[in-house]
Amino acid sequence: MEDTSFALPVTSKQIAYARSLALRNQTLLPWEVQQDRRALSSWIDGQARLKPVSALDPLPSSKQVAFAERLARIKRRAVPDECFRDKGLMSKWIDGNK
Repeated sequence: MEDTSFALPVTSKQIAYARSLALRNQTLLPWEVQQDRRALSSWIDGQARLKPVSALDPLPSSKQVAFAERLARIKRRAVPDECFRDKGLMSKWIDGNK
């Protein structure tokens, strides 16, 4: 007997769920993955475990802001406005003002 494996076609529910995950995670759904049920299932499993991308990710946390404002009061200086828009800048400002 020959060992030939055939790719099972994906289901419409799989495609719909995969597209919603791709949108949630802001990633592309590869064409080749959409051609095989097992490959798509594996892709879905990996994407479902990811934390959703949020518009708030680049912003500093409330604890970071509170700490920076407390430091600013102690040092009698203002936290630059751009620090409130980027957590990396806020972190650098905090490190430089401890």
